[in-house]
Amino acid sequence: MFAGIDVSKARLDWATETGPERAVANDDAGIATLVARCQACGVTLVVLEATGPYHVPVATALAAASVPVAVVNPRHVREFARSTGRLAKTDRLDAAVLVRFAAAVRPAARPLPDDATRALAALVERRQQLVAMRVQEQNRRGVAPRAVHANLDAHLAWLTAAIDATDADLTTWLEASPCWRADEALLRTIPGVGPQLARTLLAHVPELGTLSRRAVASLVGVAPHARESGTWRGPRSCWGGRARVRAVLYMAAVTASRHNPVLRALYARLRAAGKPAKVALVACMRRLLVLCNHLRKTQQRWQAPLVAT
Repeated sequence: MFAGIDVSKARLDWATETGPERAVANDDAGIATLVARCQACGVTLVVLEATGPYHVPVATALAAASVPVAVVNPRHVREFARSTGRLAKTDRLDAAVLVRFAAAVRPAARPLPDDATRALAALVERRQQLVAMRVQEQNRRGVAPRAVHANLDAHLAWLTAAIDATDADLTTWLEASPCWRADEALLRTIPGVGPQLARTLLAHVPELGTLSRRAVASLVGVAPHARESGTWRGPRSCWGGRARVRAVLYMAAVTASRHNPVLRALYARLRAAGKPAKVALVACMRRLLVLCNHLRKTQQRWQAPLVAT
């Protein structure tokens, strides 16, 4: 028995294979009602789309009640609906489409991050937001009239203090967990992996260390996808995945391509072969992610190999 839930800020429209069910409010009472109905119906898999913060409470409640739940990419569901000729889009219809998607695709029900991991992810995301705001204000100051410089400087000082406070909160949060503290120290033994990349991976890639190298590269979005048809061979490109992780991974790869012996050799070899700089850096991103995945899986510290410089 499959169920699909269309999540919005105010309510949850859901359906099972027997037909649409009565919508409930997206609050504690409504979620409790929905969970009880899923258990009563004998639902074996619930599929819902990732919708920012709105899907987290219901997905967490279902998982806590031992109801298997899969959170899927909304784009995949929309393309599936179009492939079946379903062009209309309402909350009620979307719930029915999710049921059909669950039955046809059978997405894997993955364990959701626990409360501590979600809190760590929130702190990491908040730091990224503050850094982005500081960059915006710095750019504004460069072209702003002198009359507003004092106001911009005050805001920049506040943002810098807020970033420092968030860093302190992250350090405190990580030190409170022996496992996270050990994993961060392990990842940072790799040249080029600093505190921001290590914390971003722990927060936004909780699967790190449990997947194969190909799977983790595809999950983050640094695996090149083939584009072939008949005799035509198009250029491979990377897309999809977790954008927040890629942004931090890119900056780390820039540093690692200069100071990590493995990535420095990889970058030099690709550039000598005529590859564009951006392609070589993406390859370094993938190798750096694979190294992090390997170290967390084996719990072994980085050892510099003998690589000609």
